[in-house]
Amino acid sequence: MNNRRNFLKSAGLATAAIGLGMPQMAFSSKKAAPLFKISLAEWSLNKQLFAGKMDHLDFPMLTKKAGIEAVEYVNQFFKDKAKDMAYLKEMKTRADGEGVRSVLIMCDGEGMLGAASQEERTQTVENHKKWVEAAKFLGCHSIRVNAYSAIPWSTSEQDYKTSSDLASAGLHELCEFADDYDINVLIENHGGFSSNGKWLAEMIAKADHPRAGTLPDFGNFRIAAVEGKNVSYDSYRGVDEMMPRAKGVSLKPTVWDDQGNEHTLDYPKMMKLVLAHDFHEYVGIEHGEEGREWESIKEIRIELEDVRRTLEA
Repeated sequence: MNNRRNFLKSAGLATAAIGLGMPQMAFSSKKAAPLFKISLAEWSLNKQLFAGKMDHLDFPMLTKKAGIEAVEYVNQFFKDKAKDMAYLKEMKTRADGEGVRSVLIMCDGEGMLGAASQEERTQTVENHKKWVEAAKFLGCHSIRVNAYSAIPWSTSEQDYKTSSDLASAGLHELCEFADDYDINVLIENHGGFSSNGKWLAEMIAKADHPRAGTLPDFGNFRIAAVEGKNVSYDSYRGVDEMMPRAKGVSLKPTVWDDQGNEHTLDYPKMMKLVLAHDFHEYVGIEHGEEGREWESIKEIRIELEDVRRTLEA
């Protein structure tokens, strides 16, 4: 009855608008989609979670209190629960009850996709399958994995190519499985060769699968430390190179240049770059200052909302 009443009310307004010679669209109540959405990465609270000061199951509720309506889980905080359906149901019930969207699961500690042997890579894929299944059950669109390989970072062109060949082979195999679940497999720049935006973009292309995507992390372009000095890749260039296959982005409030120096994030510059790739999905906040985690998360949320309003104007 309420739906019918609302329909008749809307129809009446539209008729009145026509009668007055006014544009019908002026009375549309449909909100325009935001330029981008905001989510919270669970790693932002890692110190509280590891210390037992926060329960993983409370993550959606606390996120909603912070004014954010989407969450990105980290498998480390429910590592033994991937196949525990009662636990996963409780996670889903709590998130749904808060009206909070489950976006993805960040997966660590399950082996190297770029292991040297086919047998090892297949085992790594096997280890990740339970997280693909959990992500599907929770309503996520993706899992995030790492592109670590048996080849440690170096300046060798051969190592650059071999590490890419190995990681792309493992990624393709995992994507073949995830495709049956309608789940994407995202690679984050996470140190070593993966923090070279060009290498990562090329590796994703080499994996040659529509489920293979990226999760650019603004602050993770530190490649390695050599003789006490940082080797890094320009964050803005790296994000730009990774965005064509991005299914999400991860916001840290710092960025890197090519000389091993860290700088404060230029929010408008970075978000203009992200949006230039027709990206309108979730920007995941991944930052929590120790002792004031929630305060710092809210500060970044407000900063992002301000930038969004400015860019929408």
